[in-house]
Order: sequence, then C-alpha cells, then structure tokens
Amino acid sequence: MKNFLKKILLFAIIITFTFCNSKKSTPELIVEKREDSLITKKEVTDPKETEVWNPEPKAVSFNDANVPSDAIVLFSGNDLDQWISTKDSTAAAWTINPDKSMTVSPGTGDIQTKENFGSVQLHLEWSAPDIVEGKGQGRGNSGIFFQNRYEVQILDSYKNRTYANGQATAIYKQYSPLANATKAPDQWQTYDIIFHAPEFDTTGKKSKSGYCTVLHNGVLVQDHVEILGTTEYIGLPKNAPHGKGPIKLQDHNNPVQYRNIWVREL
Repeated sequence: MKNFLKKILLFAIIITFTFCNSKKSTPELIVEKREDSLITKKEVTDPKETEVWNPEPKAVSFNDANVPSDAIVLFSGNDLDQWISTKDSTAAAWTINPDKSMTVSPGTGDIQTKENFGSVQLHLEWSAPDIVEGKGQGRGNSGIFFQNRYEVQILDSYKNRTYANGQATAIYKQYSPLANATKAPDQWQTYDIIFHAPEFDTTGKKSKSGYCTVLHNGVLVQDHVEILGTTEYIGLPKNAPHGKGPIKLQDHNNPVQYRNIWVREL
C-alpha cells in the first residue's frame, strides 16, 4: 500500500513539474522563433525579386497637338460645344478666333463645362488682351474655377504689381505663387494643374482636404498646397459639402484669350 501511495505521489509531482515547466517555456519558445525569423530573414540578391510586372501601366499616345490619348478635349479651336453659360446654361457666347483661340466677350458672363469633374489634370494656354491696359487686378484678369468653387487666378502679372495671393497662379486669396513666371503680354502662357478634389462624409463634414499643384510655363509655382475651402473675394473659405462640379472660366471684363484646353480625370 505504501509503495502504491509513493507511486501516486511521484506521478503527481511529475505531472505538476511538467505542466509548470511547459507554461514557463512557451513564451521563451515564441521569442526564440521571432528572433530566429529575424536572424534568418533572407537577403535579396536577385534583382528579379523586387520587380513588379503587373498591372502594366496603360500606354498613352499623343496627337499632332500633343494632347494625350486619354484626355478629354475641352477646347481645340473649332467650337464651344463643351461649354455653356454659367448664368443660364445657354450656349457659351465667347468669341472663337481665326487662330483657333477663343476670347472672353466682356459682359457675357462666365462659361463652364457641360461635364462635371472630380480630381483632374488640366492643361490650358492663355494670353493677356492684345491691347495692354489697366493695372493690378484690372489688367488681363480671368480665372479657372475647379468644381465651380476653387479658383486658380489668371492675371497679366508681367511687371504688374498687385496683392501676391491674387496674382497669376495664386490659389485666390489663399496661396501666393512660389515664383512669378509670367511672360510678356504678347506671349502665350501655359498652365498645367493637378487638382485633387476634397471629400465629405455622410454627415456633410469635410473628411479630406483638396490639394492643388500648378506649373506655370513649366515652373512649379504651387506645390501640392491644401485647399482651405472656397476661394472667396470677401471673407473666409467655406466648406459646404458637394460632389463633382464643372470647370469654369471667368469673365472679369477683360478680353483674355484661351487655347488648347484639355483635362485628364484622375
């Protein structure tokens, strides 16, 4: 009987020791595995191991006017079919010129695209009026509005002083350009703009700001700046919820000229 009890006691001690020892060793084993995985992580020696082949970027070609094949042409000089009057949605009343440019017809009002857009890459060319007159905001003034709310300023800023956040390529009343790359009034100006639209949640609160990058005649003048809200003439930016919207060109009573306008949706 004593031998039997001794065996039972010995068996209990062995079980207890094994159980306690296993509990203590488990985290150590995990640590060892983690350390081992770091130590034995394979060094990349074959360049093929870091190559990504798919998906393959879409090929883009160009026409004779250097317009990308995936772009939407908004104005090529033939007609104003892509545009309507902002004030009453009738046909755009600006003038098409023999050189395939168009000119703001002062007093007819702003024009905007028939199509609505979100985030885009926009290319356009513009020139100041043929007769240079006025000064400050009264000289060669127009503007590009994204989603009918956010303006990149157009102004003859060649040797023409005005407030810095209202000169050519300013995000109007929000950001002055990094440089004044305006050419003389008798030359064409080129704008290439990357516009990332703001986003709003289901409650109407802005969940993501918009951003804008602008190149003026190939010079970076706005470097991914955060759009604070609508570009107001008077007052602070506003952030009412909205979706896609038209691209608008402003009639500021100056006969500014435009040509070669196209857009790529992002």
